[in-house]
Amino acid sequence: MNTDSTSGARSHARAQAYRAEMRTPQTPEGVDPESLSWAESIPAGGYATKVLARGSRVRLIDVDGGACANLLLYRAESPWERLNVADTMKVPWQAYLGAGHPLLSDQGRVLATVIVDSSGHHDMLCGPDATGRQLLLLGAIKHGMDIRDVAPSVSLFRGVRADPVSGTLEFTGSAGPGAVVDLLIHLPVLMVLANAAHPLDPDPPATGLDVLAWRADEELAALIGRSDTDPEYLRAVANTEAVVRAW
Repeated sequence: MNTDSTSGARSHARAQAYRAEMRTPQTPEGVDPESLSWAESIPAGGYATKVLARGSRVRLIDVDGGACANLLLYRAESPWERLNVADTMKVPWQAYLGAGHPLLSDQGRVLATVIVDSSGHHDMLCGPDATGRQLLLLGAIKHGMDIRDVAPSVSLFRGVRADPVSGTLEFTGSAGPGAVVDLLIHLPVLMVLANAAHPLDPDPPATGLDVLAWRADEELAALIGRSDTDPEYLRAVANTEAVVRAW
């Protein structure tokens, strides 16, 4: 949708508001509805942004099996620090996202950790298609940034694997309806999400992405207090906590 004119911008804003009001995700079992800081259903071709506090737990749900969540994270108070996909692969020595995987900034700090993953179909190699990149840009613009700030993103719920011999990328699709990814937020972040097709998907379905967030400070305290994880993860956590202590 063209937003170069007043009427175009108005139509775009109203379309986004309408989409956001179409359906509210169900509150997770055991979570007080009053504690929710975010509850939104993002339709196919839609995007959303949210500033999230340290200690937030964010749940992303591929309700009908056809969502592709393109994710960017920026440190809320210093948005020049943001998700670095290369380091997110390099530091844990793992190119495939899953439970326990940290999402690292370009300063070696943990912005979030994946604590639940019932999908296993994700991608940190390809990035979004042209539509997804445009949607991420719209989200960044809302927070005073521009195209220079739309760095490589993580794609959730649509998988890619690299052939160990040839390096050819194989699209592995979706895990099916109802897959869930939970992130635990270590530093205050701005999250930008675009629900747009994966560039390798030959026939992308188009269904909604549910997003929920609530406070889980005790879970974060337990996570950062663990010592039975990889030394690279512990070092990144130490870098993160040093910033927290400096406040």
